[in-house]
Amino acid sequence: MKNIFINEAITQALEDYLKSKEEKGILFNSFLVVCIRLLIVIYSESDILNPYNINNPDIWRENIKKFGYSDEELTKFITNLTEFQKIDAANQNLSIKKDNPYFVTIQKQIIDMFIMKKVNFHLLEQEITDFYNLLYTPDCSEPLRVSYNYLTAKDINEVKNYYEQEMASHEKIEEEATKNYLNNRAYEIMGYTMESIRALSEEELEKMNHQVYDFFKIRENAINKEYLLEKAIEDHDQVKEPMTSGNGYVDILLVMGVIATIVMVGVILKFLVF
Repeated sequence: MKNIFINEAITQALEDYLKSKEEKGILFNSFLVVCIRLLIVIYSESDILNPYNINNPDIWRENIKKFGYSDEELTKFITNLTEFQKIDAANQNLSIKKDNPYFVTIQKQIIDMFIMKKVNFHLLEQEITDFYNLLYTPDCSEPLRVSYNYLTAKDINEVKNYYEQEMASHEKIEEEATKNYLNNRAYEIMGYTMESIRALSEEELEKMNHQVYDFFKIRENAINKEYLLEKAIEDHDQVKEPMTSGNGYVDILLVMGVIATIVMVGVILKFLVF
């Protein structure tokens, strides 16, 4: 049976992203995969992929909420991905396609996530460029996404207009913007929540980040320290995966072997004692 991570739409999106990220062809520019790519720009690849790799949906949800996105809105986003997938699958067999309003709604929700980061944390210019270029707008440089926007959206400028409006009307909090937050999974591994981290002053956060790099044995003067931290988090999470072969029958045999070994050791010790 296929393992479902959160729901079928997110599972398909993550699987298709992993299949296509090297070739970067049609599948890589399909809507669900682009949603994953947009989330990666906002958060990070490790935030989006690591919970999937260790099959921990709770961590995935917490990662999406780390910039202030609410539980209620996240639930709507997850549901809308499913609704998009249903209509999209049905349209594959129809000569006259049904309207799929979730195409625009989902992009607006992801823009809202982006705005939460802009307001409460900090956006790099490259992040802004990468994010906008992934949206389905007439300005997009990828012909596949431009074509899909023309075919799917009732108003081809709706997503573009919403993005520009939200970016213009929401300004970041300067005090928070100066803070340098690391991957939130690093703080979680050390036993802290993002709520407690956000409550730290800039000076306290800097000290905490020193502790994070020290915990993962990373030199802070390393040029690629951010990459090294991402890799260390990934390695840590992989070690925490359940020790299983992936085959239930084999796992049962392994457990029986361990039990038999323990029994034999007990018998041997009994004879040695008596």
